This record gives sequence, C-alpha cells and structure tokens, in this order.
Amino acid sequence: MTIGLEGGATVAAAGMVDVAAERERTAGSVGRHYFNAAGAGLMSDSVVETMVDHLRLEQRLGGYEAANHRADDLATVYSAAATLLGAAAHEIACFDSATTALRAIFDALRLGEGDTVIAPRSSYVSQALRLLTLKRYSGVHLEVIPTDATGAMDLQALDYALATASGRVVISAVHIPTSSGLVEPIAEISALGRRFGAITVLDATQSVGHLDIDVRALDIDALVSTGRKYLRGPRGTGLAYVRTGMLDGLGGWAPDVRGSVWTSAEEWTMEAGARQLETWESSVAARLGLGVALNEAISRGQTVTESYLVNFGVRLREGLAAIDGVEVTDPPASLSGLVTFTVNDIAGKQVSALLREARIDSIAVPASHAQWDLGARGIPSIVRVSPHVYNNEDDAVALLDRVTDIAQSGGAR
Repeated sequence: MTIGLEGGATVAAAGMVDVAAERERTAGSVGRHYFNAAGAGLMSDSVVETMVDHLRLEQRLGGYEAANHRADDLATVYSAAATLLGAAAHEIACFDSATTALRAIFDALRLGEGDTVIAPRSSYVSQALRLLTLKRYSGVHLEVIPTDATGAMDLQALDYALATASGRVVISAVHIPTSSGLVEPIAEISALGRRFGAITVLDATQSVGHLDIDVRALDIDALVSTGRKYLRGPRGTGLAYVRTGMLDGLGGWAPDVRGSVWTSAEEWTMEAGARQLETWESSVAARLGLGVALNEAISRGQTVTESYLVNFGVRLREGLAAIDGVEVTDPPASLSGLVTFTVNDIAGKQVSALLREARIDSIAVPASHAQWDLGARGIPSIVRVSPHVYNNEDDAVALLDRVTDIAQSGGAR
C-alpha cells in the first residue's frame, strides 16, 4: 500500500501514519532532519517522561521499592512485545541489547565440535565475530552462504548447505542488515531450515518496529532486537523471542537468580520460558520506557508503519539515484526504509559529517562492520539514512538537496 509522505495533515486518514502527530510528540524532530532510526530512533516525549518519572521514584524510594511499585507495568513490557511479534508473553525475554540476547541464545544452545552454523553475508560484525569465535575455539563448522542476483541469501545454496551439514544445525539469519536496505526472505529460509531440522535464530534489530513481523508466520525459533532503533525506545534495552520448547533438554547455561531457584546444595530449577536467559540487574526506568515505545508501535500499527517507511525508502532511492556522482548501494532485494549510498570518491564518514553540518543526521558504515557484505563487494564505506514516522517530505528534500551540493562540490566546504 502506497500512502505518500503527507506530513502536514492534522488528522490521520484511515490506514495512514499521522506524521504531524508523530512530530508533535517527538521533540528531537524539531529543527533538524533526523535520518538515523537504524542507529537510534528518536524517542517520543512519553518514553522520556516515563523514564524520568521512574528515576525520580527511585530517588525517593530506592531502586527495589520503586520497582515493586511498577511491577504490573514491568509485566506489560513482555505482553506488549509478545503482541507486537505475534508471540506469547512467556516466550519473551528482556536484555540490555540485541547482542547480549544473541550471545545468551547461542550460549544456551551449547554448540560444539561437529555442529554447524549457517550464516548470510548480511551478518552484522558482532554476530559474525561471535560465529567466527565458535568456529575457532569450539570446533563449530561455519558456512557463509553466497548471495543470489537480488543480493539476498541464495536459497539453493542454503538448501545444499543444510543437506550436507553435520551435527546440530543453526541458521543465524538476518532480517535487514546494517549495511543496506536488503530484506532477507526469512519465511523461505526458515522453511528450508525446518525441513532439515535446523534451528533458525533471527537478528531483527533493523526490522522490529520497521516491518510487520509475526514470528508464527515466519516460523522461526528465536528472534532478537534492540529497543533503541525502530522501536524508538531507550538505549540499553533489548528483547528476545524464544519459541516454546526450543531450549528443552539443554539444561541451564549461566543460570541467574532472575530465572532460577537454587533448591538444594547442588540443585536448582529454571523457568521454562524465555526468561530463564535473563539476568537480575537492569535499568528499570529504561525497561519501562521500552514498554511505552512498544505500546506506541502497537497503537500506530505495524502494517501502516511498514508501508510508510518502505515508501519513504523508495522516495529516497529514486531521489539519490538521480543525482550525478551518487550511487545507491542497496541490492535489488531492498524493500525497506533503510537506504545506503556513496558519493563520488568521498569517504562515507566525510559525507555524513557534511550532512551533519546542515543538521541532517545520517551515519557512515565502514566495511569493518560488514566484511562479508561491504568487504566482499569492495565498498570501503557507505552512508546510511533511515527515516521513521516523524520524517516528512521537507526532510527528504533537505537531504537530497544537501547530497546534491556535496556531490557537485566534491566534498569541499
């Protein structure tokens, strides 16, 4: 559904994002053009106010008593995440980041000599290094799948890798990478994995809050995301979905008082659900802020959010491609709102700095963050822009005009 970029409307039409209302409740959208939702989305005023209010409660009552006062609200964070993802509340765990969540899941799987992990070229540096560590120190076989003509994971190559894999097999999938607007065919990937008895763990850090996700429809076993990006929550928050039964029979890995009970001198029990992976300590204020952000995403609607962001991505790609000296570096399968490009022979970091001088926020992604993707394509760095529902046509015009100036001047100030 194409919905346009009408940010000036004061009343949202049915099935459309009310961009004016989103800007009104997002202080950071005033006086600048913010295109870094894939790094850290702008929090709404309500998210910030919730966090500040709780910190003041902690100041008055102490951290434990303040948390007791908000126990019901903390519980709704799990139910809200479950609603957003199409899961059950007991299948949700909260973390301080998606990286921590991925580490906890892979640690719990206890992969070792002779087991296999299959990964796409779109893997992010943190997960790629974790997998390389498993290969180097634990004897896990690592298979990096090539891309097809669209830039996505080659499903025929995946089929062959699954058919010839040894031991327990895990697909470390990525929904949208850090290095392009690519959307991997997750339903097809997980279906192949299911056929061969593989576990599919999805890095959805760039897609939760961006695309409409249903973990049951995707038929994945686990998913991780951060709170700070398209969910527009605070930094230091993350979440995971872990399918019921996925961890059965594996026993506890680093059990903690949060999800375990020490029952005798050498025995303990663990929660059956995803929360067995959690640890006790967290920022309660940040977690409450994440809860607000989750509920705002649910109220806005993920179908209309996805439509708006995907349409915005099309608008930016077309505009950037029309500028002499600019190359859009997204592969053909990039059906998202995340957009990447290069300008002449100017380093991405310099382009991003020049945009920042005009109060346009972007980010440069170096090949060191995506060696299996950018490194393999011979691209030293890209500029990444990622709009959200608080961006409007004025923002798009400002970005495209400034990129045009940079390209025409060769980066000269």
